[in-house]
Amino acid sequence: MLLLALLVTVTYGEFVRRQLALSPTAGYVIGFGFVVCLLGSVLLHELGHALTARRYGIGVRGITLELLGGYTEMDRDAPTPRIDLLVSLAGPAVSFVLGLAATVATLALPDRTLANQLAFQLAVSNIIVAVFNSLPGLPLDGGRALRAGVWAATRDRHLGTEVAGWVGRVVAVGSAVVVALLTVLKVLAPLALPLMLLVSFTLWRGAGQSIRLARISRRFPLVDLAGLARPLLLVPGGTPLAEAQRQRDAVGRPAALGIADGAGRPVALVDLVAEAAVPAERRPWLAVDAVARSLTDLPRLPVGLDGERVVEAVQAHPGAQYLVTAGEDVVGVLHIADLAQLLEPKRKMNT
Repeated sequence: MLLLALLVTVTYGEFVRRQLALSPTAGYVIGFGFVVCLLGSVLLHELGHALTARRYGIGVRGITLELLGGYTEMDRDAPTPRIDLLVSLAGPAVSFVLGLAATVATLALPDRTLANQLAFQLAVSNIIVAVFNSLPGLPLDGGRALRAGVWAATRDRHLGTEVAGWVGRVVAVGSAVVVALLTVLKVLAPLALPLMLLVSFTLWRGAGQSIRLARISRRFPLVDLAGLARPLLLVPGGTPLAEAQRQRDAVGRPAALGIADGAGRPVALVDLVAEAAVPAERRPWLAVDAVARSLTDLPRLPVGLDGERVVEAVQAHPGAQYLVTAGEDVVGVLHIADLAQLLEPKRKMNT
């Protein structure tokens, strides 16, 4: 972000300096001002998404700004294809209006003046943003609109996301190829190619994440904490780690190791990473307490949570183990590897 801002400041500053016969300092100040204007345009674009989402009751957690784009984080998905479509197209609509206003200003202002040059560059940048973001592939706004269309036609949001993700990969490759050809033909400046490759890489990665998310989301109904959680095997404090492991192995199925107090209540859970780091020859002499964490330090998941809520909780509190509870009672331990294996069975996971 900072390197790109510096590059645009210097490049545009040199361009304006030559066009208007300014000093280098004045040119770079104007170049920095252009960067600020670009960020303002991106902010208005994202506010179009955010305000439209709030209009339909969707909360907005925040807006992330980048020089080449931005991202509006919402607290939930759109409830219907129509709302998804409206929220998606609000950003490009704002950029198009800004581009149109800057075009009018360009035509109204005297030629070869600073105001005329800034208005022209803002017009071009906003119209390019509006057109490019309307291309039908995730993670672009046009991809979200395509998802809404497929969702409306098939009643399957996940299929819409997957289709729009694959189209997004085509858009990423196609954009890079088109800009490369235009650069070779000297229609575009050489600087356009590395910038477009950066954009294409970002699009490819975002499209891949969308495809992965669609496949994961399709498996949310399979998440059943009661069946997925490992039983908690309790051993008294002071038990050698090797003996605790022997008892766990004798259960005959994957289980979590916990430590019980004098009344038999669970008070700590053996940490998998700390346990694995203990050499085998030390385990008979090391108390299980040395590799355990207090239950008060571990996140809890109510046993009745559905798949989507479980994933949201895990994203909000990343960890390797989660206590599965029914009221105040601990009924088992969810290992993040077990959840990942259920949601992405084709990926190799450590258990």
